[in-house]
Amino acid sequence: MYQSHEFYLRRAIEISKEAREAGNTPFGALLVNKEGEIIMEQGNIEITEKICTGHAEATLAARASHEYSREFLWDCTLYTTAEPCAMCAGAIYWANIGRVVYGMTERRLLELTGSNEQNPTFDLPCRDVFAKGQKAIEVVGPVEAVEVEAAKVHEGYWD
Repeated sequence: MYQSHEFYLRRAIEISKEAREAGNTPFGALLVNKEGEIIMEQGNIEITEKICTGHAEATLAARASHEYSREFLWDCTLYTTAEPCAMCAGAIYWANIGRVVYGMTERRLLELTGSNEQNPTFDLPCRDVFAKGQKAIEVVGPVEAVEVEAAKVHEGYWD
């Protein structure tokens, strides 16, 4: 049974906490099928795995594209703590995931990270990236009910 956006985003926030505890940047994502089941979870791995593209969303999209068909993924939703960056939006697009729901905006993330060289954040909304493509990927966010919770995981990380 499908749950609320807040339910899935709160699980993504827990994943972001786990990523931070593991020594990675604090981001989390998960994939939900059309029945509402969480079928995949992913935290950032860029630091521990030394993969510059190891963002939670891009890694999840790559994994999902290996395990599921493009048709199946179109009916799935990717939930993520922060709005997907341009790279992650591209990965989501190519994986054919039909909907994205995020907790806080990329612009809010930029306010949190400042000029930290570890995360030179784009000021490029994922809606703008998707709008340049040929697929009608649905975007929901930011979800105000969890925006503060999603940002809180970043406190003290980027100092």
